Amino acid sequence: MSEKAKLVLGENTYELPVITGTENEKAIDITKLRAQSGYVTLDSGYMNTGACTSAITFLDGELGILKYRGYSIEEIAEKSSFLETAYLVNYGKLPTEAEMKAFSVKVASYDDVPEGIKTQIKAFPKDAHPMAVLSSNIVSLSAFYHSLCAQDLTPAQKDEAFAQLIGQIKVVSAYAYRHSQGKEFVKSDKSLDYCSDFIHMMTGDKNVSRDVAKALDVLLILHVDHEQNCSTSSVRMVGSSKANIFATISAGVDALWGPLHGGANQAVLEMLAEIKDSGKDYKQFLAEVKDKNSSSRLMGFGHRVYKNFDPRAKIIKVACDTVLNTLGVQDPLLDIAKGLEEVALKDEYFVSRKLYPNVDFYSGIIYRALGIPTNMFTVMFAIGRLPGWMAQWKEMVEQDGFKICRPRQIYTGDVTNKYKDIKSR
Repeated sequence: MSEKAKLVLGENTYELPVITGTENEKAIDITKLRAQSGYVTLDSGYMNTGACTSAITFLDGELGILKYRGYSIEEIAEKSSFLETAYLVNYGKLPTEAEMKAFSVKVASYDDVPEGIKTQIKAFPKDAHPMAVLSSNIVSLSAFYHSLCAQDLTPAQKDEAFAQLIGQIKVVSAYAYRHSQGKEFVKSDKSLDYCSDFIHMMTGDKNVSRDVAKALDVLLILHVDHEQNCSTSSVRMVGSSKANIFATISAGVDALWGPLHGGANQAVLEMLAEIKDSGKDYKQFLAEVKDKNSSSRLMGFGHRVYKNFDPRAKIIKVACDTVLNTLGVQDPLLDIAKGLEEVALKDEYFVSRKLYPNVDFYSGIIYRALGIPTNMFTVMFAIGRLPGWMAQWKEMVEQDGFKICRPRQIYTGDVTNKYKDIKSR
């Protein structure tokens, strides 16, 4: 007998189905609650609301578990590549050697963007935020690829859009960076792997260290998907209206831009800069953080979902150490970061509160070491997250019962106002 939940409202009792996920997650299905009772649920920020079922990503914040399609993030980061992981989340399986080669070639075939997009990038002020350039140019792709703007894409068109956007987000991002530096665009080199080529397009240097390219590859893998976060939910929300895929993904970029979401690693570097400029050392800063009367906040430690540790942080710390050792970067901000990490990991105040360094802390350090400016950090996040957005969108539009998202509300405004002519107000 299937499990039921009972909801008592006055003299009426309603039985609601209990849904159990494959990782034993429990949910009460309230799909028919309003129709049966006239009531809706109120859940500010959707913190306790499951808006969909999904077979893409599982995370357990209490135990620090993250899986893509059932594969642990630790195994994926160690053995896979960004493009292979993209294939996995989208198609639900690891590719064969032939499938991987074909997919890589397809992504690499989108090694440029239409001239109109290049012109548009160059029309932006050089100090324009790269996320503004990225968002506007992704949605502008819809003006050039009409066949992929159909209301219902065929499986072949979905495959095409998936490969195209993974290829072109790299191009638009690199071009946005080059424009901000007042430099000419660097053409993609198909002989290089995805991450090496991206670094090459940004710097103009084809001799990219394998360790550095691998570190960036791992970082993108760790950002591929993270369940129903703000940007992913935005992609699903906009996509549910059957907006074209370019507009849908652009919405994800916009949501990611927010400082409470994708801007966290930028906040880490801004904190480090503030510590340096203040003339304090990191020990003084941590003492202020522990002082309840101080306004100092420690950025890049702890996570709203992971209540123990961020499994991605353990992985990226290794890559971070590799990059710093390989490049031999001498940077006072990175010295402060290493000092904060060392002390906070041993300090009982932070340990007891489970305030461990998260993925944003280490990703900012890596980007800084690579010479990527702070305002480009969220763009890097968007490149990594794109496959997850696309996979979530595809899963949604292909599921039975697909419908437009339409949350409810509880109205709390005025109820007795009477209209007055403008002359008598």
